[in-house]
Amino acid sequence: MNQENAIEVRNMSKRFKIEYDKSRTLKERLIRRKGKVEYNEVLKNINLDIKKGECVALIGTNGSGKSTLLKLMTKIIFPNEGTIATNGKLTSLLELGAGFHEDFTGRENIYFNAAIFGLSKEEIDHRIDDIIAFSELGSFIDNPIRTYSSGMYMRLAFSVAINVDAEILLIDEILAVGDQHFQDKCYAKLQELRDSGKTIVIVTHSLNVVKELCSRVVWIYKGEVRLDGDPVFVIQEYLEQIAKDHKESVKKAIETGQTQKKGVVFIDMPRDFAQIDRKADVIKCGGWMVANDEKATLAFEVDEQPFDPIVSYVNRQDVYDIYFEEFGGFLDADHIGWDCEIDPTKLSSGKHTFTVKCIDSDGKELANKTIAFSIGE
Repeated sequence: MNQENAIEVRNMSKRFKIEYDKSRTLKERLIRRKGKVEYNEVLKNINLDIKKGECVALIGTNGSGKSTLLKLMTKIIFPNEGTIATNGKLTSLLELGAGFHEDFTGRENIYFNAAIFGLSKEEIDHRIDDIIAFSELGSFIDNPIRTYSSGMYMRLAFSVAINVDAEILLIDEILAVGDQHFQDKCYAKLQELRDSGKTIVIVTHSLNVVKELCSRVVWIYKGEVRLDGDPVFVIQEYLEQIAKDHKESVKKAIETGQTQKKGVVFIDMPRDFAQIDRKADVIKCGGWMVANDEKATLAFEVDEQPFDPIVSYVNRQDVYDIYFEEFGGFLDADHIGWDCEIDPTKLSSGKHTFTVKCIDSDGKELANKTIAFSIGE
């Protein structure tokens, strides 16, 4: 193993055996034929070097294999092919409260858990005050942990893990648990550990945290390393692939009748019940539309009569960010927003309505928005 590396993964694959109609008793074993057996290959021929002192994020959609890779690094499970080698004392925070006993107090569990990480009683005695202080559990530290909330579990588990002086720290999505204050505190501590030269491998869906914390991102896609490199570039490619995959799955679901086309349309201006001076040159109108139909179009009405204005499209990154998860793959930030104008001189004084509709490729209305406005004398 290269001494500059903290972790080396070579030609590593992992698959899990899935048995259907498995016999559970001796009688069933004698009278039944063997059930169907399948193998799910979660990771395929992974090769990876993580150098000492690197802070690396593993990203990917659920089921891509990133958490399995982290468990393989800890040797909780083992590969079917290939090897994984680590160089240095390792600690992991993969599952909430792993190694804790619910009938013992938080203080007692600190001793049990830290001992698993290789600390002696004397070393734990020396650090226990720091562990308790970081966890912010106060008097609860002497209560049975079965009385703890999930956030309190996480505080205690994280506090122990970061105080064992490990050279390699492996962390799963556990940091998503807990209040914002403690999450910020955890990430600040991770930055401190990173800056002190510790090797950190973290699995998370919090991409903004990845950009701030990590110098490198490994994207696992369908069990294989798709990209490995600069966080900004890898994350952008990852998001684009998510959007493409989402688009294809939605289109397939629409074709098979499992879901329906839908859209959202909004009018930002004029405001509902706006009072408009007849002397105004134009009535400026604007808003946005999103839909899970890439050929969806806008239709306009004034006082329930078709209106065909000149429409210009504008970038609405804010709307894109909000609806990316639901409409990913169907969105183009540069064409979400729209602007048009109404000539007030062609309308009588008094109340009017302005309607915008989202029409799908089959001519069906998916959504509409109507506002009222008044033109003065």
